[in-house]
Amino acid sequence: MFQWDAPEYFYLLFLLLLMGGGYGLLLLWKHRTRSRFGSAALLEMLAPDRSSFKGHLKFVVLLLGVTALIFALVNPKMGIELETVKREGVDLVFAVDVSKSMLAEDIAPNRLEKAKRLVSETINKLSGDRVGIIAYAASAVPQLPITTDYESAKLFLQALNTNMLSSQGTAIAEAIDLSKNYYDDENQTNRVLVILSDGEDHEEGAEMAATTAANEGITIFTIALGTEKGDVIPLKQRGVTSSFKKDAEGEVVITRMNKDILQTVADNTGGLMLIGDNTSEVVNAITNRLVEMDKAEFEAKQFVRFKDQYQWLLTIGLFFICFDIFLLNRKTKWIKSLNLFNDK
Repeated sequence: MFQWDAPEYFYLLFLLLLMGGGYGLLLLWKHRTRSRFGSAALLEMLAPDRSSFKGHLKFVVLLLGVTALIFALVNPKMGIELETVKREGVDLVFAVDVSKSMLAEDIAPNRLEKAKRLVSETINKLSGDRVGIIAYAASAVPQLPITTDYESAKLFLQALNTNMLSSQGTAIAEAIDLSKNYYDDENQTNRVLVILSDGEDHEEGAEMAATTAANEGITIFTIALGTEKGDVIPLKQRGVTSSFKKDAEGEVVITRMNKDILQTVADNTGGLMLIGDNTSEVVNAITNRLVEMDKAEFEAKQFVRFKDQYQWLLTIGLFFICFDIFLLNRKTKWIKSLNLFNDK
């Protein structure tokens, strides 16, 4: 097997043509200059130790050195080797509440956008961990399977909105139950579910679902969004508030953050409950806790890759260049002493 790692460096081979042309012009200039001072025989008598052959040899050696260095840059790869890549990390699933109450603006710009920002900033801090996304309201639906592609995760995250689920409400238990399908390794203990919600749980069973999740090795972090004072739910058309959500009696609905249920869910799994008003504090708290967790190896793959051969060419190139530096233009005495042509 054979391939070139950086074939664009082959363009540097044009340097060899320039060097050859330059050397030819140099020889022509030397010949014309010497002819002005006398014949070749006279110059030989004046400089008997000067070798006419070694000058050409030095240039050939220099060409070989430069050629080897150029091919080292191209980096030919020959042969194959198996490389085992092992990764350690946490499987982190984000469950984002997309019910209408998340449109409340008691936390800027609104609860849902704040949740997106918290998830995005957390992903930016991850390294080697896998992430997944769940959207839930009265029911929960998978948005992104577990993956290490953080850019794709951010794209799916930005697509979350309060119109994606027709059934309204907040069913935390549904999100917890669905998250169990995201963890595909039975022996894996580093499982984390992050629930981002205002805590207005309209269904029962969140505490029981959290206890069951804890028995399966899932740690739940909850992030409470909003304020206990609460706010109205704006209904907008083309970005402009046209009215506010009302109940069956025609009264304007006030939605309030309920951190008690979120605290209970987190406590049942030994996790964290965080107030989501300060982005940096929340992200740091999550990432610091992830660092403390035992990160089990969850993926080990073998890859076949070509072996680099540039080091051999680099060595050859440097050898020829050093040889050229120490190769003198004088005749070699021991060769001269052989007197191969029986000169008197």
